[in-house]
Amino acid sequence: MALEPLEPAAEEPTNPELRDMARRFRLSLVFAIPVLVLAMSEMVPGNPLGHVISGRLSMWLQLVLSTPVVLWGGRPFFQRGWQSVVGRRLSMFTLIAIGTGTAYGYSVLAVLAPGLFPASVVGPHGTVPVYFEAAAIIITLVLLGQVLELRARSRTSEAIKALLNLAPKTARRVEADGREMDVLLAEVRVGDRLRVRPGEHIPTDGVVGEGTSSVDEAMITGEPIPVEKTPGAKVTGGTVNGTGSFMMEATRVGQATLLGQIVRLVGEAQRSRAPIQRVADVVSGWFVPAVVVIAVATFVIWNLVGPQPRLAHAFISAIAVLIIACPCALGLATPMSIMVSVGRGAQAGILVKNGEAMEVMERVDTVIVDKTGTLTEGKPRLLTVVPVSGWNESDLLRAAAGLERGSEHPLAAAIVEGATSRGLTLASPQAFQSLTGQGVSGTIDGRAIVVGGQKLMEDRGIAVEALADRAEAVRQDGHTVVFVIVDRQLAGFLGIGDRIKASTPEALEILRQAGVQVVMVTGDGRTTAEAVARQLGVKDVHADMLPEQKGLLIKRLQAEGRVVAMAGDGINDAPALAQANVGIAMGTGTDIAMDSADITLVKGDLRGIARAKRLSHAAMRNIRQNLFFAFIYNALGVPVAAGVLYPLCGVLLSPMLAGAAMTFSSVSVIGNALRLRRIEL
Repeated sequence: MALEPLEPAAEEPTNPELRDMARRFRLSLVFAIPVLVLAMSEMVPGNPLGHVISGRLSMWLQLVLSTPVVLWGGRPFFQRGWQSVVGRRLSMFTLIAIGTGTAYGYSVLAVLAPGLFPASVVGPHGTVPVYFEAAAIIITLVLLGQVLELRARSRTSEAIKALLNLAPKTARRVEADGREMDVLLAEVRVGDRLRVRPGEHIPTDGVVGEGTSSVDEAMITGEPIPVEKTPGAKVTGGTVNGTGSFMMEATRVGQATLLGQIVRLVGEAQRSRAPIQRVADVVSGWFVPAVVVIAVATFVIWNLVGPQPRLAHAFISAIAVLIIACPCALGLATPMSIMVSVGRGAQAGILVKNGEAMEVMERVDTVIVDKTGTLTEGKPRLLTVVPVSGWNESDLLRAAAGLERGSEHPLAAAIVEGATSRGLTLASPQAFQSLTGQGVSGTIDGRAIVVGGQKLMEDRGIAVEALADRAEAVRQDGHTVVFVIVDRQLAGFLGIGDRIKASTPEALEILRQAGVQVVMVTGDGRTTAEAVARQLGVKDVHADMLPEQKGLLIKRLQAEGRVVAMAGDGINDAPALAQANVGIAMGTGTDIAMDSADITLVKGDLRGIARAKRLSHAAMRNIRQNLFFAFIYNALGVPVAAGVLYPLCGVLLSPMLAGAAMTFSSVSVIGNALRLRRIEL
C-alpha cells in the first residue's frame, strides 16, 4: 500500500497506487475480454468461432492472453496473498491468490501436458477443460474494485484541500514605516499588522485595530448573517470581509489558527475511524486454511486409496476443491449489494460515499443535526412586517426596502427581496449612509428614514416602547428585529429570520418513530436555538457551539456507546461530520461539508436520513443473505469436489463442473443483490 502524507497540503500529487492499479486494470481488461469470448463461444450451440479457431488453438490463445493478466495484472494480489500467509493474517487477497493461481496453474498444465489427465476429463477432441477466463476475469474485477476504492479514498482528502484553499495565498502587511506590501501567508508572524480590504479573505486569526466592517463567518458559525467588526473585535482567518476596510494584528498563524485546527480535526477524524472488519475477511482466517487442508487431504487420500491412475485422480480432485472454493461468490457478496444499494440510493437522492457508511448507518441510534441549512433553509428571509397605527405593511416595507437598496448587507437583501416579491415599486434613496454595525439612514421623497436595530434607536433617542413587547415576541421565535423610523417617528419593525424547512417536522417524527434520538447543535445563540427547538419538539439542544465543541460532543456520545450520525451543511460542520460514525451532508450546503461526509442528501431533505437508514438495513440484510449463499455453496460443494460421493455412487466432480458450480454461486449472489433495485424508500 502507498503511504499517505500525515500533514495535508492544498496541492498533492496523484496517488501512485491509484495510478498503478488503474494502469493494470485497463491493460487487464483489454486482454481479459477476448479470453472470455473464446471461453464462452465453446458453450454456445454450434460454436460460432469453432469454424475459424480450433479448440487447441483457442486454448493456446487463452493461455497467451491470460498470462499478462494473471502474472502482471494480478501481481499485487499474489504479493499481498503471500504476505498474508507470511504474516499469518489471512484475508480476501489470500483467497483471490489461491483461487486464481490454482485455476491458472491447472489450465496451463492442461494445455502443456494434457497427457497427465485421465480419460474421464479429456474432451472429444483430446483437450482438457481450462479455466483461464475465470482467473483473468476475477483478477480484472478485483482490480476494478481496487481502483474504485482508491478513488473514493482520495476524494476524502478533497475536504481538507478545500479548507486549506479558504486561506488566501498572500496577506497585505503594513510595515513600521507605514508602507504596505503583499507577502506570502507563510511569512506572516504573530504581531504583524495586516490590511484587509473589502471582499478579501481574512489571512489569519487576529484582532481589529482600526476601521470597521462586517465579516461573513458562515464557515465558523454556520450562520448566514455577517458579524459586525469594530476595533478590538476578534477575526478569524479564512472568513470573508464585507464592504469595509480595516487593520488587524495577527494573533495566531499557520496551523495555530482556527482554520488550521479545523483542517487538523478533519484529518485526524478521517484517519482515526477504524475500518469495519468485513465478515468475509473474518471468515477467511478460518476458511482459507480449511480449504487448503481439505485439498491436501483429498490429494493424499486419493493418491493412497483411489482408483488408477491414482496420481491424476488425486490431482484433479484437489484442483476441483480449490476451484469450487474460489472466492468469487464470497468476494461478490458484499460489493454487489453495496453497488446496487448505492445506485438505488442515488435514485432517491441519497449519495453514499462508501460501503462502510452503508454498514454503519444500520446501527445509528443518535442523529445530531445542525440548525442553519439543515433544520432551516439557511437563507435570511423577511418573515414579519409590523406597522404602528397609521401605517400599513406595504408603506412600511416600501420605505424600508427603498432605503436598503443602497446596502449590500444580507439583511438588506432579505428586506428588498421581501418587498419585490410582494410587487412593491421601490424609490431610490438619497443621502444614503451606512452605519456599520447599526443600520442605514437616508432620505426618500424628502422624508428622513432610518432602519436599524434597537441600539441605533437608543443612540438616537428614538422611543420604540410601543412595539417592544411584540418585538421581543418575534425575537423569541428566533428572528432578527430591525426598526423603521420615518421623520424621527417609529413607523414599525421588520422581523428577519431563517425559515424552518417544510419537511423538517415530518423528518424528525420519522426518526423518533425509528427509535433514533435527535440532538440539535448550532453556533447560534441559545434564545434562537431554543425557539427553533420548541417549534420542532427537540429536547436535546446545544447552542453557541464552535466546530471543535461539536466534535467533542460526538466523542462524548460515542464514549457512551452510541452510534452517532451527524447531519450538517456548513464548513463549520466538517470536523464533526468526519468524527461521527456516519457524516451526512445536506446537498444544499457547501462542497466541503459534502466532501467530509459519508452520505450526502442531494435534496437537502432530512427525510433522507430515514430513507438512508432503511436503505442501509435492506443492504445489510441482503449482504448477510449473500454470505449465507456463498458459505452454504462452499459447505456443500467442497465435500463433493473432494469425492465424498464417489464411494456411494461413483460420482467424481470434475474441475469443469466445479467451475460451473462456482459460476452458479456467483450468479445466485448477483441475482439476489439486484433485488435491491426494487426496494421502497
